[in-house]
Amino acid sequence: MTDSPKGDLLPGTLEMLILATLRREPLHGYAIAQRIQRNSDDLLRVEEGSLYPALQRMLIEGWVSAEWGMSARNRRVRIYTLTAAGAKQLGRETARVGRMIDGIARVMRPSEA
Repeated sequence: MTDSPKGDLLPGTLEMLILATLRREPLHGYAIAQRIQRNSDDLLRVEEGSLYPALQRMLIEGWVSAEWGMSARNRRVRIYTLTAAGAKQLGRETARVGRMIDGIARVMRPSEA
């Protein structure tokens, strides 16, 4: 999540963004990346090289489940669904990021002389 043209993500936020996206509805990988980009007004872009390894880690952790389905374009895709463990992890990550944003805001405030 930077000002860079690539729309890089801060370390540790990709999983949170994926979980938050899947909280709304089950989606396949490409749709997850597109939804994150669209919901961020094109500020955040998730590359395939980051997305699919993250989804694999999340499957192993039990935060998401996956099953084969068909896309709107009639292609075979893996549809990812948020699990109860994933919802708990999303809560933890949301709190962590909230604390981080609060800390950044405190540092950015003008000094009181």
